[in-house]
Amino acid sequence: MQEFTDVTYEVDEGLAWITINRPERYNAFRARTVDELVMAFKRAWASDDIGVVALTGAGDKAFCAGGDQKQRMETGDYGPSQSGLFEMDALHRVIRDTPKPVIAAVNGLAIGGGHVLQVLCDLTIAADTAQFGQNGPRVGSFDAGMGSGYLARVIGEKRTRELWFMLRRLTAAEALDWGLVNKVVPAAELRAEVRAWADQMLQFSPTALKVLKQSLNTDTEHFMGIGSMAYTTLKLFRETPEAEEGIRAFNEKRKPDFSKYRGA
Repeated sequence: MQEFTDVTYEVDEGLAWITINRPERYNAFRARTVDELVMAFKRAWASDDIGVVALTGAGDKAFCAGGDQKQRMETGDYGPSQSGLFEMDALHRVIRDTPKPVIAAVNGLAIGGGHVLQVLCDLTIAADTAQFGQNGPRVGSFDAGMGSGYLARVIGEKRTRELWFMLRRLTAAEALDWGLVNKVVPAAELRAEVRAWADQMLQFSPTALKVLKQSLNTDTEHFMGIGSMAYTTLKLFRETPEAEEGIRAFNEKRKPDFSKYRGA
C-alpha cells in the first residue's frame, strides 16, 4: 500500500507519529484503516531512524472510537481490505511486537476497539479531555482476548469487569487513578509531553529496550491466542439476531432490547 488515506505517518528526530486520520468518524477504523496502521507500524519497525513510536488520532475529539459501526451497518462488515481479511489480530500483534517503545497519545475518546489499542501500547499519555471505556455489549460485540484478559493485568480483575459489565466511561483523571494511563497533561501539551518521553528513551540502548519489551510481553503472550479464538467466536456471533439488534439500535440511536436473549 503505497499511499495512506486513513492514516498519516510522520518522522521527527527519532519519533514516528502514526495518526488515525478519520476525524469525521471519530477516528473509528474500517478494514483499510487497520491495513494502513499495520503497514505504518512495520515501517517504523524497519527504520533505523526510529527509536520510539507514538499512536494518536486526528483532531481533538477522539483518539479512536473503535470499529466503524456505520460501515458495519451499511455493508455488514468493515469494508474491503488488502488481504480480504479484517486484520485486527495483525494490528494487535504488531503493536506488541514492534521492538521499540510505543506511546499512545490519547487526545480524546478512546472507546471500544480504540480503547484496546491504547491498552496494548507500552505507555499511555492522555490529554485531560480524554475519555476511556468499552462499548461492545451495547452494540453486540466483545473482546475476549487482549481487551479483557490483558486489561485485567493492567488495572485488575474487578475494575476490568466494571469497565466491561457496566460500560463505565472514565475521565482522564480516573484513568490515571486506575493505573490505566501513565500521565495526564493539558490537551495543548500532549504532543510536547510525548516528545519529552520519547527524547528520554532515545538516549537509551535500543537493544536493551527491545529485550525488556519482549520480556514483559512474555508473561501475557497467551492472551494473543485467546484473542484469536475469541475473534472466531465473534465472527459467528455477529451473524446472530442478538448481535444484529445491538448494531441496529446503535445506528438508530435507541437503546437495544436484548431481553429475549437472557436464557441459557
